Amino acid sequence: MKLHCEVEVISRHLPALGLRNRGKGVRAVLSLCQQTPRSQPRPRAGGEPGSSHPACLLICTLKDKRGTRYELKENIEQFFTRFVDEGKATVRLKEPPVDICLSKANSSSLRGFLSSVRLAYRGCDVDTPLSMLTPVKTSEFENFKTKMVITSKKDYPLSKNFPYSLEHLQTSYCGLVRVDMRMLCLKNLRKLDLSHNHIKKLPATIGDLIHLQELNLHDNHLESFSVALCQSTLQKSLRSLDLSKNKIKALPVQFCQLQELTELKLDDNELIQFPFKIGQLKNLRFLSAARNKLPYLPNEFKSLSLEYVDLFGNTFEKPKVLPVIMLQVPLTLLECSAQTILNNRIPYSSRIIPFHLCQDLDSAKTCVCGRFCLNSFIQGTTTMNLHSVAHTVVLVDNMGGTEAPIISYFCSVACYVNSTDMLK
Repeated sequence: MKLHCEVEVISRHLPALGLRNRGKGVRAVLSLCQQTPRSQPRPRAGGEPGSSHPACLLICTLKDKRGTRYELKENIEQFFTRFVDEGKATVRLKEPPVDICLSKANSSSLRGFLSSVRLAYRGCDVDTPLSMLTPVKTSEFENFKTKMVITSKKDYPLSKNFPYSLEHLQTSYCGLVRVDMRMLCLKNLRKLDLSHNHIKKLPATIGDLIHLQELNLHDNHLESFSVALCQSTLQKSLRSLDLSKNKIKALPVQFCQLQELTELKLDDNELIQFPFKIGQLKNLRFLSAARNKLPYLPNEFKSLSLEYVDLFGNTFEKPKVLPVIMLQVPLTLLECSAQTILNNRIPYSSRIIPFHLCQDLDSAKTCVCGRFCLNSFIQGTTTMNLHSVAHTVVLVDNMGGTEAPIISYFCSVACYVNSTDMLK
């Protein structure tokens, strides 16, 4: 039985000597081997008789293909398996006093391997066949492939799994109509490129790729980006997202929860609006949304701090002279409740209040004064120079303009009158 992963063997004597381990694992092949009578160590004094050929753990690396052997029977002090779903675990041995730290393993293979190690520790018979104490071949280390690029249908693997250790996977021009579920088992994946395919919908389980930093979906048939993905672990990991050349008309309000985004490409879609809370993307530096159908920008666009912005070829409208007045007098109970919850930052979720009310709260407008309004507001439009939010600006039109219309909301007449931008 073998397991391919990264291994770091840490001696517990190092801290006492004032030394520190290098803190980095190496690619290795772990094997549960049957000890032959010649290789079997003498039983320890006082040890109880067990199997005549107990199993041992053999760790082989590229530099040490013969490997290092560790006895397992009654020699494990503790298992650490809290992060086994992430392909990580630690086995603490009694003699020698070392911690064997495993990482970047296939989670299901790791579980099976640890189960067999536990049986060997108890002196029980291991269900799976044991390997021989022989040096590992160099070819076995090819399973540690970290990058794979596939750019044609004929090269796409149909009957063979992707190497579990992949960190960068590109499958372009493969005619995919959906995301291959085998990709979602690649827990070490950091960059996933599915450009130039025919994918119409993204599975929510992409959000389970906890290390994913770059997602390229250029030139597909996507019509939306789901709320589930916006609320997944991608919130903490995703840095670059390319949704250009799809059929997306709008992004959900929750999209702005992807606050680690630094690069966002939305060119050549059918966007009719940005999420109005786009200003929450504090780390965003590169924004490209050319050739869409944007009539205006949300007020929170002013809060962005970009290095590059490209909004060329959108159907921007001219600012309206008169505002749209939607003030309610008196305020409805829904409006009062919504303003109280949002202005006082009271937590809410679908477990506490009905889901449709959560949607209403998520879609509330923000007044220029910082307060919130739901259905009672004044809507006004003006223009802004994109150089106020970005260092490099691609011209908005063929006339050399860098200004775009921006829409603002006001919770009262006083806020509208006091707005210097609107007075101008």
